[in-house]
Amino acid sequence: MNFPRKIFSGYHGNCHCQGIALDQKNGYIYYSFTTKLIKADLNGNIIGSVDGLIGHLGCIDFCEQDGRVYGSLEYKNDIIGREILKTLHLTSKEIENGFYCVIFDVDKINRLNMDAERDGIMRAVYLSEVTEDYEANSPQGVPHKYGCSGIDGLGWGPMWGSEKGKEYLRVCYGVYGDRAREDNDYQIILTYDAKNWWDTIAKPLNQGKMHHLGENSISKCFVKTGSTNWGVQNLEYDSYKKRWMLAVYRGGKPQFPNYDMFFISANEKPKQSIHSAYNEEILELPVEKGIYFPYGSTGMYAFGNGYYYFSKQGQDKDLGQYTNVALYKACDNEEFKIVE
Repeated sequence: MNFPRKIFSGYHGNCHCQGIALDQKNGYIYYSFTTKLIKADLNGNIIGSVDGLIGHLGCIDFCEQDGRVYGSLEYKNDIIGREILKTLHLTSKEIENGFYCVIFDVDKINRLNMDAERDGIMRAVYLSEVTEDYEANSPQGVPHKYGCSGIDGLGWGPMWGSEKGKEYLRVCYGVYGDRAREDNDYQIILTYDAKNWWDTIAKPLNQGKMHHLGENSISKCFVKTGSTNWGVQNLEYDSYKKRWMLAVYRGGKPQFPNYDMFFISANEKPKQSIHSAYNEEILELPVEKGIYFPYGSTGMYAFGNGYYYFSKQGQDKDLGQYTNVALYKACDNEEFKIVE
């Protein structure tokens, strides 16, 4: 491996790292720090940044097909949305609920503090299904159908049941970790044929008057993992192990093992099933395995050869939030070992 064993992100304010993405060919790493996107080289030198977001930029992924970075972006009036506005000193600002896949033209990122709205770097696609589930009630009248708290995990990979081939974009629901409800024990993954989005339906985003231009997913799959806090934080396809990696914040329901990471085999196809809390028909994907592993929820990258980058989040009380990205390799016990 000719890639650094460690990469330091630098210090980036009060919001923690949400995800990382790597452009192997050109030697760039990207970080999502909630309200900004950072571009750096693999020595840790900052090339530029995109600021001006007042929503939650979560998991990101670099698309080798078009050379752009894709990310999940959510605007909502819950504890996360209010905390972001508080951090940005915008507590009096009103925002509407809205969930988007955003696309960054990262070749244009060449200086610090570029503006997400005005510098022609970012376009967005509205995800109406997510907004509908977020604003709907469960059949029992509890707010947020399926426990939907929005979106976070996102990644490119082959169609379910395939190890390779045409790649599709996956977007995962965030899920509230309320221990009193039973409908939030599933992860939900939407699949989109997004290869032409930049030139078709993706449009610049005006955060004062957000557009609703988008399209429906081609599949909506449910994965019964049991309890998590905030759903899939990061999603990554691992072509070496031929599986999807789902990193979460560990849940708290005592009837579940509450793993940090789950795997879904690439060869599994979704099957018709019944939602255990709603008694409605769903498409379900089985979990291959769950493990206890402390990293991945703030960023991970699979090289496709048995090596991985994992984000190790940290904070300096004076300088702010940062992450150290460290190189790991696959082990026979299905976990990961750091490369010293």
